[in-house]
Amino acid sequence: MNEAAISTLPYRLNVGALLFGPDGRVLVAKRVGLEAWQLPQGGIDAGEDPRAAVLRELEEEIGTRRADIIGEQPGWVEYDFPPGLIGKSWRGKYRGQRQKWFALRFLGEDSEIVLERDPHPEFDAWKWVELNALPGLAIAFKRQIYEGLAREFAHLVAQFKSG
Repeated sequence: MNEAAISTLPYRLNVGALLFGPDGRVLVAKRVGLEAWQLPQGGIDAGEDPRAAVLRELEEEIGTRRADIIGEQPGWVEYDFPPGLIGKSWRGKYRGQRQKWFALRFLGEDSEIVLERDPHPEFDAWKWVELNALPGLAIAFKRQIYEGLAREFAHLVAQFKSG
């Protein structure tokens, strides 16, 4: 697909979750079959509210929606897929994603995180990491987004450390 054709493709609407555990670390999950760690994220259904979508996506991807939204990125962010993925991901319908990110407080226990609840799991492992470690874990085309998220939501970490 050439550059002119790519530029006409839309962005896929998407939500993402920074799920904070009780100690202020965030959940990252490893893509099935890859050494790629990422935050839970997923598409917004037609007519769906982004706040509802982020809770649905958590349940689909990590097996639980036991979380409260404690923060929301004020705007939307966009990223383009690498050239090798355009035309392959989502049957070539999108050039990248337009995302709304939310910070959530996990209300459950680690045992409630079950990646295999979905018949086609996206992840095969998960762990809690420090917020400032996110950019170093991200694949290259998401690194700038994760750097922004770490800055945007850094103030929330103090809530967990102080009580």
